[in-house]
Amino acid sequence: MSKFKKLLGFMLVSAFAFGSIAQAANVKIRVQSVLPTKADEVVMLKDFAQNVKTLTDGTVDIQILPAGAVVGVKETLEAVDKGLIEGGFAWTHYWSGYHPAAMLFGSPVAGAGVGIDNIAFISWFMNAGGKELYDQLWKEMGMNIKGLMLQPVGPEALGWFKEPIKSMADFRKYRFRTPPGIPGQTYKDIGIAAVAMGGGDILPALQKGVIDAAEWCCPKPDSVFGFQKVLKHYYLQGLHQVVVNADMYINGNVWKKLTTKQRNAMKVAADASLIRSLSYRIYENGKALKDLTENWGVQLHDTPKDYFTEYMTAARASLNKNAKKNAFFKKVWDSQKDFAKVAVPFWAGAQTSNANLGQAYAKSLKK
Repeated sequence: MSKFKKLLGFMLVSAFAFGSIAQAANVKIRVQSVLPTKADEVVMLKDFAQNVKTLTDGTVDIQILPAGAVVGVKETLEAVDKGLIEGGFAWTHYWSGYHPAAMLFGSPVAGAGVGIDNIAFISWFMNAGGKELYDQLWKEMGMNIKGLMLQPVGPEALGWFKEPIKSMADFRKYRFRTPPGIPGQTYKDIGIAAVAMGGGDILPALQKGVIDAAEWCCPKPDSVFGFQKVLKHYYLQGLHQVVVNADMYINGNVWKKLTTKQRNAMKVAADASLIRSLSYRIYENGKALKDLTENWGVQLHDTPKDYFTEYMTAARASLNKNAKKNAFFKKVWDSQKDFAKVAVPFWAGAQTSNANLGQAYAKSLKK
């Protein structure tokens, strides 16, 4: 082959490769959230979107749409799967109806029953096989989706009450808003009148008396929804969502059309979002709690001790039941248990020092 033909062949291959890159260079991904635009999660989602835009030199433009902009909240995942929207944003446990193992990624009830907190969960997810199992989850669901874990949220508060509760007997007097799926079902299992509903519906339901106690998340998101306008007794320690993670879902065909650089940029931005969200949450929740107690008359209480034993027992029973019924659920939970045997004894012991230090300082502020 002559040098000219070799050069011509190289130019044609290069032109084809460049054309393929150029074709996928500018991508618009509409991401419909299950939350209104004022939610803190959307603030952090926009931070992720901006990082992706920066890392891809502006070629990937993620546009955040509020809940219900294109489809209903409950239809979000299927809309992404079918390509009606390019992306969605929620908590994976919202889709436990499609597969029970979704809960083990979005909200492993009671720390998966093995003492995993949100920081430990990130360690499992990034270093002990969690991310690979997460990719498998969508195949188990039969969904044409690529998921990106973005936002650790926990630990979530037990919630808001009209009056102080001193025991589980007091707790059982209330109709209580809970999350969907296994965490909410576990409340029913211990005799709580649990009612699942979306975040934007909670305050109107409290005002109308449809429910008379509620949990949503943490001081900042709770205060954004305005629960302090109705209820004044707040309990920070709960087991139902010690670990909570929000994530973004991208239609599989859209993901495949991205260049390698664009996909890698989104993965890097997603990993960065885990720590950026965690750090953002700590400070924002601290400011919100200070405002709630100093300016809204909210009273903080310790959660009754019998709650922890009752809820943990019911949570473990639910986890065991699902593991017996579903092979992939068992596979994920076994992975989390194997991780916990190694990591939790160290992490729990180390965290005891942190907790004692923090409690000592918090008590000193009350003097």
